[in-house]
Amino acid sequence: MGNTSAVRRATGRDRGEWFGALDEWGAPECSYREIAEWLTGEHDVSRWWAQKLIVEYQQERGLRPPGVRPNGTFEVSASRTVAVPVERLFGAFVNSHQRRKWLMDGRMSLRTSEPARSARFDWEDGSTRVNVGFIDRGTSKSTVAVAHERLTDVEQAQTTKANWKDRLTELKSFLES
Repeated sequence: MGNTSAVRRATGRDRGEWFGALDEWGAPECSYREIAEWLTGEHDVSRWWAQKLIVEYQQERGLRPPGVRPNGTFEVSASRTVAVPVERLFGAFVNSHQRRKWLMDGRMSLRTSEPARSARFDWEDGSTRVNVGFIDRGTSKSTVAVAHERLTDVEQAQTTKANWKDRLTELKSFLES
């Protein structure tokens, strides 16, 4: 969950008090946006804390499965540190010839990129998106973090997360061999 004293310092109440207030107000029947407006407008909670409280509240009450976004789609992520320079790791994603060597199942179309920092892709037919971030960890080490968004349900999210873990293991093997 998180540090209760941090919640109290930032919002004036602890998590349990907020959850009780949300229950009493009728939050289970309200949209994310309605709850956010109530927290920020009526209780002067910052947007960041409102978002955090809403997600934790909805997960605690079984109203939101982990990974679901406010629009009802799911997002999963995976990351891996690889013993290669960040430019090489970046190239393995944005160069379609290199990408085919480790990403055997699935097609990604590059939408935009910032060299050695980030890349955004459409996945397959474009109904889902893949956002990739790269972190330089020194001359021969870097980290990649993949976020696959707009997934339709929990099952697709779980399968996609497992697949990305496998793909990143394959990528690591490809680059470090």
